[in-house]
Amino acid sequence: MITLDRPSTVGRRGWRRTLASLLVLPALAVGLMQVGATAQEAPVVIPAPSQDLAETGSSATAVFAGGCFWGVQGVFQHVKGVTRAVSGYSGGSAETAQYETTGSGTTGHAESVEVTYDPSVVSYGELLHIYFSVAHNPTQLNYQGPDHGTQYRSTIFPQSEAQAATAKAYIDELNATGLFEGPIVTTIEEFKGFYPAEQYHQDFLTLNPTWPYIVVHDLPKIAALKQIFPDVYRDEPVLVGTL
Repeated sequence: MITLDRPSTVGRRGWRRTLASLLVLPALAVGLMQVGATAQEAPVVIPAPSQDLAETGSSATAVFAGGCFWGVQGVFQHVKGVTRAVSGYSGGSAETAQYETTGSGTTGHAESVEVTYDPSVVSYGELLHIYFSVAHNPTQLNYQGPDHGTQYRSTIFPQSEAQAATAKAYIDELNATGLFEGPIVTTIEEFKGFYPAEQYHQDFLTLNPTWPYIVVHDLPKIAALKQIFPDVYRDEPVLVGTL
């Protein structure tokens, strides 16, 4: 019997190395699909923010960090009005913006997703609503599920003072609701730059739907997005392709 429980230090990186050969086993793949719907923590249904940005123009950018960027990118790629969602690194310097380097947890980087969106279709407040509800668990400090380290922290890198104020106000509102099992630990950090991740990380959820980590931890997020936010969900994700 193969169990999904494993040391928290293994996480996604360990699965990439140790389970690659297991993907050829049909029984394992079926088993993982069966548990996939329950392995990911249930999303929290929360109210929308009471204040939002009145943005003009046809394009704006937001940067969110919420654990492994595979799932966060995948969620926002299925949101109407999002024109681009890129996995990458934010919080540190350009010199350390590489996957293996950030894995040390000492670079200041968080695995992040740069979301480009059309404010006339989806607002910054709506993106925050999705981020806190289905994209990740904002009560987990410096980890998400099996992935541990500051590189997996819950963080918003605002692109303006208005974004920062809106995010802070929403966090205060959500803490006051008592809907989460613990306090929200999401930080709001100064934006120093965004550095796209390596090409093999882009569109990973869509390109690898049977990868065990994706099945267990990320596909349930897409299902939750479709169920909780049907008005903004789209079946066909907007993909990065070649950077």
